[in-house]
Amino acid sequence: MPVIPAGQYGGEVAVSSALPGWTAYLGNTEQSQVLHNYAYNSTATVDILGPNWQETSGYTFGIIDGQYSVFIQSGNDPNNVTTFDNASIAQTGTVPANAESLQFKAWQLYVGRFSVTFNGNSLSPVVLSTGQGPSGQPYTLYGADISPYAGQTGQLEFTQLYNTADPSLLLDDITFSPNAVPEPSTLALIVTGGLALAVRRWRAKGS
Repeated sequence: MPVIPAGQYGGEVAVSSALPGWTAYLGNTEQSQVLHNYAYNSTATVDILGPNWQETSGYTFGIIDGQYSVFIQSGNDPNNVTTFDNASIAQTGTVPANAESLQFKAWQLYVGRFSVTFNGNSLSPVVLSTGQGPSGQPYTLYGADISPYAGQTGQLEFTQLYNTADPSLLLDDITFSPNAVPEPSTLALIVTGGLALAVRRWRAKGS
């Protein structure tokens, strides 16, 4: 859990306190501080949100789980508005030997491409399910095959990639799981079957 100093609300917090064990980047530049409950419009940021977060611009969205979630937004370089940065968080560690998948919950305020890599290798996350956190915040549960890297030490990185729409990513519950990610064809069959069942129920109610 983050250790936010008393009185640090709407200001900056050391990465070591806000994101223990993680590193924050804007572009390729490592950050020593992240924002707390304040995200700049159109500017690349890494932010720790919570508790009782409400964005100052008027948009409201909650914490996915627990007391805090991480918010990363690509955009203008805060030191040079004529250039643009991706925003990332990364952690170096060892993937558990029994890990079959990496799973995490995420939600996007402004939709855009994001990437998840291990030692520079794309993990290609797929949608496993959708849900709603205790605060009412919707999220998508993603899973990615991590089995090729089980037992290896390296850097896991989440990156919100820049485009012109200020894309951002709310992240929480990043875990390794011994459960494998279903093949895409299997996921498609599960989704199709669920939709077919929903249609049958709708028709039954309307008949």
